[in-house]
Formats: sequence, C-alpha cells, structure tokens
Amino acid sequence: MLTRRRIFRPAPAPRRWRGIAMGSIMALSALVLTGLGLPANLFGSAPREQDWNAAAAQIRVVDGDTLRLGERTLRLAGLVSPVRGQTCSTASGVGFDCGGGAAEALAQLVQNRDLSCRVQGRDPFGRALGICQAGGVEANTALVAAGWALAEAGNTAMQAAEQGARDARRGLWSFPEGAPASWRGRF
Repeated sequence: MLTRRRIFRPAPAPRRWRGIAMGSIMALSALVLTGLGLPANLFGSAPREQDWNAAAAQIRVVDGDTLRLGERTLRLAGLVSPVRGQTCSTASGVGFDCGGGAAEALAQLVQNRDLSCRVQGRDPFGRALGICQAGGVEANTALVAAGWALAEAGNTAMQAAEQGARDARRGLWSFPEGAPASWRGRF
C-alpha cells in the first residue's frame, strides 16, 4: 500500500524589508507634505527688502546704532556709533560714556514716535540692516548729522552729514581730542 506522504511547505521567510521600506516611504511623504505647508521664507526665499513698522511703545534703544522693534532687532544702516562703555572725554578732560551718549541721542530721535524702517539686508551678526524714519525724520542721517555716529565709506549723503557735524563741532566732534580713537583718523 502506498502511503501518501504529506509534504509541508516551509513557512515563507518574513518580509522584513517590505515593512522597513513602507515605513520609510510613509515618513518621507510626511516630511514632504509638512515642508509644503511651511512659509517660504524658512527656505531662504524671503524678499531681501522688507518694511518694518513699530509703535512708539514697542521701540527700545539697544545702543547708538541698534534698535529693538518688539521682538525684532534692527541695526541702522550706513553708520557706526561708539559702543556702550567706550570712554571719551570733554574739553576739560572729564571722561564720559560716549557710547551711552550715542544711545541717548538715538533715544531722543525716536522718543514717542512711531518708526517705519526699510530693511535692506543683514549685518555679519544676523541683525537686520535698515533705514528708519521717526516722525518724518530719517534717524540714520539725523544721528550722523548730530555728531553721534560716523558715516560708513561709500555713502555720500551720510558723509556730507558727517562733514556738517564735524564743521559745526556737534556731538562727539565738539572736542575731537576726546573722541574715540577710530574717530580721530577722520579729521
């Protein structure tokens, strides 16, 4: 008698790679869909020039050339002011914080005024660079014209304002020998 043997097939090998591949495809799809929903400026395609506005209550003076507009930091373009804590001296030899004086001059320019700024790029520290108007007055040029900041090279309008402050001996130009060392080379 012939017996029939039952032959069992071995169980199929687990298909590990199919699960891993399917999970990877799903994760990649989720990342792509999430990326499509994000604002475009996260990918470096934000407009280079922007308009920023701040109410007077939102404006804080950081130093002679830097402002905080709410949560944003903006550096005034085209000028350089002394840093806070930098010592200068008066004609009588009395030392004072000329960086603090520059910050005070900027505070007087923007005090109780709404500010509108045209952002035109970023400085090496990542701060926005801009030209600001406070109460119809351009703060950048006014600070240089008051003698509390230097014009950066190549900006002829600001250099003319600096020359006017120097000739009239306004701000830190009132006693050039007591001005910061970086200013003395401009005489």
